[in-house]
Order: sequence, then C-alpha cells, then structure tokens
Amino acid sequence: MEKLMRKFFLFLSNNKFFTKLAKKYGFKMFASRFVAGETVEEAADAIRELNHKNMIVTLDHLGEFVNDEQEARDRTDECVRAIETIANQKLDSQLSLKMTSMGLDISKELVMENMRKILEAGKKHGVFVTIDMEDYERCQLTLDIFEELKQEYDGLGTVLQAYLYRTVEDLEKLDQYNPNLRLVKGAYKESPKVAYPDKKDVDENFKKIIKMHLLNGNYTAVATHDDAMIDYTKELVKEHGISNDQFEFQMLYGIRQELQEKLVKEGYTMRVYVPYGNDWFGYNMRRLAERPANVAFVLKGIFKK
Repeated sequence: MEKLMRKFFLFLSNNKFFTKLAKKYGFKMFASRFVAGETVEEAADAIRELNHKNMIVTLDHLGEFVNDEQEARDRTDECVRAIETIANQKLDSQLSLKMTSMGLDISKELVMENMRKILEAGKKHGVFVTIDMEDYERCQLTLDIFEELKQEYDGLGTVLQAYLYRTVEDLEKLDQYNPNLRLVKGAYKESPKVAYPDKKDVDENFKKIIKMHLLNGNYTAVATHDDAMIDYTKELVKEHGISNDQFEFQMLYGIRQELQEKLVKEGYTMRVYVPYGNDWFGYNMRRLAERPANVAFVLKGIFKK
C-alpha cells in the first residue's frame, strides 16, 4: 500500500494537468494553511504577523531537484531577493534553502558559485542562512560543502537528521566549527541499511544528539512537533542550567499554532519555518511521496493546531 501511495503522489507531483488545476483552485483551499504565499511579498506579510506574535522565522523558497542551469541561477536570484526583502523590511527572519535548487545535481562548481552569491548577500545584510538536509544520497556532499563554506562564512548552518545511523559521527566531526545546527528526526523514506526503521530508535537518537550538541555549548535548533521531544529538551536545559538563548524550537508554518504560541509565552525562542513559492503543489506531493505517513501527520497537525 505504501508503495502504491508513493507512486500516486509522485505521479501527482509531475502531472502538469493537476499542477495547473491545483494552482488555479487549490491554494486557498489547502496550501494557504501551510504555505505563506506564492511571492516573497506575500511571505513578508506572514513573517511580519509572526514577528508581532514574538516568533522568529526561517524563510524557504519552494523548489528542489533542479536540473537546468538557468533555473538554478534564477532560484539563486530569488534567494538573494528574499534576503534583501528581509533586510529592507526589517523582518526577524533567516533563510533556508535546498542546494538541489542551486544546482547540486548539476555540478559542484555551479552550486558553489550560487551558494557564495547567496552567502555574500546574507553577510552584507546580516541574514543567517541554513542549508536544508535532503535525502541520504546527497548527505555527504551537503556536509562537505557546508564545511568548505563554513570556513568562509560565519552566518551559515545546516541540518542533521536523527534517523540516520551516521548522525552521531557527523555531529562529532562538525563540532570543531561550533555550528548552529537544526536537529530533526528526518522525513525522507530511507533504507534500513542507512536509517533506523523503528520510531523508538529514532526518538532515542534524537534525544542523544540534542543532548550532545547542547552540552558541547553549541546553538541548537530543536525542530519538532513531538511533545515528548519538546518536554525532553525543557528538562535537559533545566537540569544542566543551559540558557534559553542557546537553543530554540522550530516548527512548520500552520502546524500546531497553539503550541507555538504557548512556548513563546513560556519564554522559549520559537522559530517558524515559512515556505513560499509557486512550486507548492509539487512540494507537498513530493513530501507525501517520500513518506506517505506524513498524510496522517498533516491531518493531526490541522486538528491539533
């Protein structure tokens, strides 16, 4: 059944008819709950509203797996424009990006050129940039590029996924850079040869890397909607006397909004991951194809707010 669902969602993500239909009729009905708009100006309005609620943001222009050089350059220019918008409108936001949008699958030379262009803009305007982690196939190259660029730019972070066996070792290796890392469970469907197949093992590894990174004295973004992981982090920082300015919680735009507001009232830093762009239909379908169980997760998030 899972294989059939994956094929179905992948079919939808690449189907021009359904994409066109969704863009015409579906945004307000479905995507507007989870995507801030199709333009950076619309996204800026959403960021401003969140900032007024004392939440900070990381902004993501939707799109990935680009195989055309000009498209990669266009997406790079959009990231630069997003940084400029954040700075010009004095929004409290960072930028997140996927390197497959910047040409990772085309050539290292292209993605490095595009990344430096974005990071130069980030440096100029004081906007922090996070490299999102993608599937296991691209994990090592992503970390290699992160390490190379981290030696040139301070305002750069990346993501580690708790469900991969390799993550503890990766965390130990990256510690030399005192990195600002987003720690997540991981949403891609991976082989049990490289990732824990059981949730309980993923949860235990998630706790392990949260503790490691915090006790190493590094800034830690705990990206989760899981109450158990949130409570674990609260108890951990209290036990070890870790200041609230050394970590933050991160959640997706439109998911568990009441919990986001509750954490802010409790004095925690809450960063909301805000996606925007016209690739919202394909993005949502690919996320569901990677892990069909996300259907239940999204529905749960809607009703729990």
